[in-house]
Amino acid sequence: MNWIAWKMLTGNRGKYIAIIMGVMFGAFLITQQASVFCGLMSLTTSQIKDIEGAEIWVMDKNMQYVDDIKPMADNELWRVRGVEGVDWAVRLYKGITRARLLDGTFQQIIMIGLDDATMIGAPRDIIVGSLDDLRRPDAVIMDEAGFHQLWPNEKPVAGKSFEMNDRRAVIVGICKSRKTFMTFPIIYTRYSQAVSYVPMERKVLSFVLANPSPGIPAEEICRRIQAQTDLQAQTREQFTWTTIWYYFRKTGIPFNFFTTVLLGFIVGAAICGQTFYMFTLENLKQFGALKAMGARNIQLIGMILLQAMIVGFIGFSLGVGSVAFLFGEVIMKKTDKLAFLMPPEVLIMTAVSIFVMVTFSSLFSMWRVLRLEPAVVFKG
Repeated sequence: MNWIAWKMLTGNRGKYIAIIMGVMFGAFLITQQASVFCGLMSLTTSQIKDIEGAEIWVMDKNMQYVDDIKPMADNELWRVRGVEGVDWAVRLYKGITRARLLDGTFQQIIMIGLDDATMIGAPRDIIVGSLDDLRRPDAVIMDEAGFHQLWPNEKPVAGKSFEMNDRRAVIVGICKSRKTFMTFPIIYTRYSQAVSYVPMERKVLSFVLANPSPGIPAEEICRRIQAQTDLQAQTREQFTWTTIWYYFRKTGIPFNFFTTVLLGFIVGAAICGQTFYMFTLENLKQFGALKAMGARNIQLIGMILLQAMIVGFIGFSLGVGSVAFLFGEVIMKKTDKLAFLMPPEVLIMTAVSIFVMVTFSSLFSMWRVLRLEPAVVFKG
C-alpha cells in the first residue's frame, strides 16, 4: 500500500511539485521570521555575553533589564564582598554618554568602565593594540563596528581622539564585539576614568560582578546576596533571560513577528490543503478501486497520511535549507546589518508547525475517502 501511495503522489508531477512548493513556502516564511526574531532578541543581550569572566551580576533590586541602569552607591561593592561564599567582586560601569568628535559632530556611545585592577569583563578579541594600553591616561578601546561608524572608509587604527564631558579620550585599541540592539559604538575604559566621562552624580556604580567560591553554586550565592544586601543578584544565564523576557513582555516585537509567522502558516496550509484536496478528488476512483478490492478505511487513511508526511518532510527540508543558505551563508556574509539566528528551537518549532499544517490539510481529503462508495469505480 505504501508503494501505491507513493506512485499516486508522484503520478502527476505538476501537482506533486505544487504541494511541495506550498509547504516549502510556509516553512521558509516561518523559519525566516523566527530566525530574525531570535537574532533581534540576541542583540538585546550581546553585552551580557561580551562581558565575560564573572558568573554573577549584582544590580539594583528594581532593575528590569541590562540597559535599565539604576546606579548604586560605591559601598555596595563592599557589602557584596562581605557575603559568605563570594570569592571576589569588582565594579562595572555601563552607560550611554555623548562623544564630541574633532569635526564638531556628536555621537551617542555605550561606555563600559572596567575594574581598574583586574579588568574583569574586558574584550577578548583585540585586533589593534592590547589590553595593557588601557592603563595609559585617557585611553579607551573601541569596537571595530563603532570605529567604522564614526570614521567610515578608514582603516581601524589607534590614535584617534574625541571628547566626552569635556575630557579627552584617545583610542588605544580596536576590538571585536557583538552587535548591539541600539547600534551605538562601544568603548571600554577603566572604571575610575569612565566616571569622569559622564556628568557628576552621587551614585555611579552600575553593576557588581562577582564569582562564587569553588564548590558553591552561583544560584546559592545569588540567594545569599539578595537576602543580605537587598540587591538583585542573578547568574549570567538568568540575567540574559531576564533581559529577553523584558523585551518580550514590554515591546510589540514578538507580536509583530508572530503575525508574520502565523501568516506563513495560514498561506502554506491554504496552498497545501487546496492542492491536496484536488489531488484526492482526482484519485477518488483509485481509492474506490482499492476499497472494492478489500482495502479498509484505516489503510486508505494511512496512505493519505504517508503522502502528507512525505510532502511535509520534503517541503520542510527545502524551506529550512533555503533560509539557512540564503540568509545564513549569502546575506550574512554580505552585510552585518541583518539580525539572524537559527537555534535548534526554531527548527523544532518549524517542524511541528509543518507537521500540523500537512495533517490539517490532509483531513479534508480523508473525509472524502471515508465517505467513498466502492461502486464509484464502476461509474463512467
